[in-house]
Amino acid sequence: MRRAITPGTFDPITSGHLDVISRAALLMDEVVVAVAASVGKHPLFTLEERAELARKSTEHLPNVTVRTFEGLLVDFAHEVGATAVIKGLRAITDFEYEFQMTALNYQLDKELETLFIMSPPRYMYLSSSIVREMGSMHGDISQFVPDCVREALEEKFNYPPELRGGR
Repeated sequence: MRRAITPGTFDPITSGHLDVISRAALLMDEVVVAVAASVGKHPLFTLEERAELARKSTEHLPNVTVRTFEGLLVDFAHEVGATAVIKGLRAITDFEYEFQMTALNYQLDKELETLFIMSPPRYMYLSSSIVREMGSMHGDISQFVPDCVREALEEKFNYPPELRGGR
């Protein structure tokens, strides 16, 4: 069984994240979406809210499960029996950070492989931070996130009724 993890803070999960997860699900027998606590990032959504949004967003993928974790990624990979980490890459800045993380994880566990999936152009500059910022200004985020996430952000940012549901 080829099991991989796709880790992230997912605050919130976006269409770009879902693209990576869906493509990983085609390559692996099982994919565990690993929602990190990331308390240092001061997430907008709680860990359980982020995990639930990820579950709802991936429920159409039969070989994908969602779990939360704290601590080292390599420890979580051992816990779930994953042999690979699959990450998405957008711009060159992602590469620098992910290159460092991959090197560190390799030092901690030489058996844990890291694979990268390149973002398609339509998601190249999409990030959770951009979605949160647009949401905080009551922008139309419907093209960037699944409906369940759009609804959660509209609720969190108190969208007026006339702006709910996208435009």
